[in-house]
Amino acid sequence: MSNARIGLIGLGTMGAALALNIADNGFPIAVWNRTAATTKGFHGSAGDLADLITPTETLEQLVVAIAKPRAIILMVPAGQAVDDQIAALRPLLDADDLIIDAGNANFHDTNRRAQEAGDLPFLGIGVSGGEEGARFGPSIMGGGKREYWDRVADVLEAISAKHEGTACATWMGEEGAGHFVKAVHNGIEYADMQMIAEVYGILRDGMGMDPAAIGDTFAGWDKGPLKSYLIEISGKVAAATDPKTGKPMLDVIVDAAGQKGTGRWTVIEAQHLAAPIPAIEAAVVARNLSSQIETRAAGEALFGTAPHQLPHDTLSLATLEQALIAGKILCYAQGFDMIVKASENFGWALPLPEIAKVWREGCIIRSEMLDDMATALGEDENRNLMFAPRFAEQLKSSHDALRQVVAQAALHGLPLPALSSGLAYFDTMRTARGTANMIQGQRDFFGAHGFARVDGGSGHHGPWGAS
Repeated sequence: MSNARIGLIGLGTMGAALALNIADNGFPIAVWNRTAATTKGFHGSAGDLADLITPTETLEQLVVAIAKPRAIILMVPAGQAVDDQIAALRPLLDADDLIIDAGNANFHDTNRRAQEAGDLPFLGIGVSGGEEGARFGPSIMGGGKREYWDRVADVLEAISAKHEGTACATWMGEEGAGHFVKAVHNGIEYADMQMIAEVYGILRDGMGMDPAAIGDTFAGWDKGPLKSYLIEISGKVAAATDPKTGKPMLDVIVDAAGQKGTGRWTVIEAQHLAAPIPAIEAAVVARNLSSQIETRAAGEALFGTAPHQLPHDTLSLATLEQALIAGKILCYAQGFDMIVKASENFGWALPLPEIAKVWREGCIIRSEMLDDMATALGEDENRNLMFAPRFAEQLKSSHDALRQVVAQAALHGLPLPALSSGLAYFDTMRTARGTANMIQGQRDFFGAHGFARVDGGSGHHGPWGAS
């Protein structure tokens, strides 16, 4: 029977969680997985929700099970697998049936797929929140024609996270706009996580605190301006005990960070857009360096141990908290500025206040600050977030703490790539006359590129050319 409101392909961790979420919100759903045993097992373990789920063994059965006009969500690995699935599915669909790619696609691929679809309905949506978010309420960022979003908005808004009753699911713009916003989200996520890890390093190596005390510190910060999902879980990670050895969990985890490439996509695209996101770039570099365990061990053997404990009372917990607040503001400011640049380049008119609102719940970077960011962006979308009155005041009162932390860490061999980059960005952005005049002089000297003069005009050359 064609009674399913929507279909879903791909019952991996995220797909299975999303399917259960859809059923849990009262929408009948038909599901299919390449491996029939996976589909059967999923349906068998769905409990009370099984009656709302139609398991199918073939794509043909899936299509028949969905009410027209059909909408089918793809939850398959990004890349060629998405193209292959679309190619297999399209011949079975009617001209008005909608395909929705909800995986971690590169937005350039989504742009291409939307163009290849032509008049055939297609959406690319970013879904953030991990398995728990997918199951109980993710943040959803939609891209494609607005009319296609509107066709499934009731389902997507119902299954999304809610902030004070408002759905964290919004249409962002045409083609790959949703996946682009998701990529920037992931870039901010990288930087936020890296800055927290850097402060953890100061607490552990610079101040000699044990994991339990570090967990208490993060738990305390989670009750103040830093209140956020990442601070909350950092406290829980630090407080956890390894059931196998009885040691603190952090002490048995290898310090090599994994990544799935979305942060790297953000950094690459930022270079194309000429959008400065140094804190995010530093976080991606830090993950790459973390994997070089043997090289780092050789460096320690050659040059000596880098981290040294700070002299007593050099830094306080309050100073570290303020430094992290400053770093967080600067990181988000860079991310939103990149979104502005994308709007200018791609003609998308990405809704910055709505993006901040969508990120308030469900996603990994959800944070108490995002409410104020949404308000600030609503006042002026084109203003760098660090110049908004509320955040400017916070930076005025917290950047000295960031400076102290970065300086003391540098003196004692504690690496802070993201926090240091954030501070350099701040200082650059408050320096009216910087040092690029030297670079322009050099460029003119070796390449006759010309330069603009402070007393007017461009295309000038220096006296060195005559020699």
